[in-house]
Amino acid sequence: MIHAYSSATQSRWDRGELKVQLNQQNNPRPIGFCDGTPEDMRELLSIAELEGVDDVQIDKKILKTGREIWTLGGGEMPAE
Repeated sequence: MIHAYSSATQSRWDRGELKVQLNQQNNPRPIGFCDGTPEDMRELLSIAELEGVDDVQIDKKILKTGREIWTLGGGEMPAE
């Protein structure tokens, strides 16, 4: 399940309760958090499709703690 960024979800990340921080390229604040399950990946791709992004790139960085940071980027908006 994708959890949108809020002070509460940031606190859960800080305590290690959530495994993955979701970032967007060129945005210093996280856009959300998740557990990194296949269902989370499907939900991210579904959201991107609904927003009209053709090709989503997800760069994954594994931290020393075992948690991950996924940076979402790439893709082009379709021409109108």
